[in-house]
Amino acid sequence: MTNEVGEAKGLRRRRVAFLLGSLSGGGVQRSALRASKEMAERGYAVDLLVSKLRGELLDEVPDGVDVVVMERTSTLRARVRTMIADPAASLMLLRGGMSAKLRSLSSLESYCRTNRPDALLAGSTPLGMIAVWARRLSGIDATVAVFEQSGLAPDAVGAGRYRYGIPPALLRHTYLQTDVIVSVSDGVGDELSTRADIPRARITTVYNPVTGPHVDAMSSCHLEHPWFSEGQPPVILGVGRIGPAKDFGTLIRAFARVRRDREAHLVIVGDDRKSGKDADHRAELAALPERLGVAEDVDFVGAVANPFPYMRRASVFVLSSAWEGLGNVVIEALACGCPVVSTNCPSGPREILEDGRYGELVPVGDDEAMAAAIQRVLSEPPDPGRQRARGEDFTVARAVDQYLELCFGKTPSPLRPAPPA
Repeated sequence: MTNEVGEAKGLRRRRVAFLLGSLSGGGVQRSALRASKEMAERGYAVDLLVSKLRGELLDEVPDGVDVVVMERTSTLRARVRTMIADPAASLMLLRGGMSAKLRSLSSLESYCRTNRPDALLAGSTPLGMIAVWARRLSGIDATVAVFEQSGLAPDAVGAGRYRYGIPPALLRHTYLQTDVIVSVSDGVGDELSTRADIPRARITTVYNPVTGPHVDAMSSCHLEHPWFSEGQPPVILGVGRIGPAKDFGTLIRAFARVRRDREAHLVIVGDDRKSGKDADHRAELAALPERLGVAEDVDFVGAVANPFPYMRRASVFVLSSAWEGLGNVVIEALACGCPVVSTNCPSGPREILEDGRYGELVPVGDDEAMAAAIQRVLSEPPDPGRQRARGEDFTVARAVDQYLELCFGKTPSPLRPAPPA
């Protein structure tokens, strides 16, 4: 009805396009789905552009949001279109690798010519680059916003490359052609500014859209795991993809220390695929509880569609990460009223927990300090209401308000004048 009325008055709905790699279950994808749902409900036309039509979140695409696949062309064609769009960037690319995501340029250009989006919101560095070039090639008048989602791994600093093998000079050259650069935390913004020599004033921090009414509804769902039954020992919970970044090894070693002093269980919820990247790490991690003598009290439950019931019923949530962009799971745990212990890793946890006001912060990789913090929280848990109140500072509605203001001004409207026929 909104669209029909708008067109009758010479108006049309603003179209917002989220650019994603796929619809896998990562924080980037979940944030985009939440934001797209909120924007669609406010009357915007919303498209999700993906390089690959796959991922466990395909079934969670909101009603009224369309999914568009950006087909990849040959590397040669991608280089030719890049040369036409931005000769300087094309020359820089000759000195580095051609990310597979850049091969979606022609498809994005075609989408822009046909659909005339008002905003392109890119969820990764390569997608932000092709958004700039596609806007130029298609001649559309659209806001280009790129979202910097996470910090660099510690061993990547000083390597002469940013992500995806992109030289910092090329990143700076392209990012400065965007209209909006968003970092998901102040720490990520600081690192981007330093590594790519981008003026810090050009980077705006907007925390991810994480919480809202869905958290209370989903956390109330039934949980069948026997360790969460009444009368069971306290459960320590970790959530995240099984890989080096999450450093679950430190959490398991900390749990083994806790287990020496009291009965407890450790549950780790996360993607535990046995092949592909980080396979050796996963195998080593799976063997660690047996080696430490706590295998009977540790459960790797794998990926679950809804982790919130675990967070609502756990005695303490622990983020053991070596690095993060923001740390959505910390926010989710707070929103469920769960006590939090987190490493003081770059970049988000300290900001979320306000220097320890809403949870314990411990050094990265220090299982002894982590165990001591867990013991303190188990002995004196914080007020759940206070935890939930902090979680409400990271609502989907608040983040979308900021996205729309950055793209369309202080009083954004889902309608705009229709172009002449």
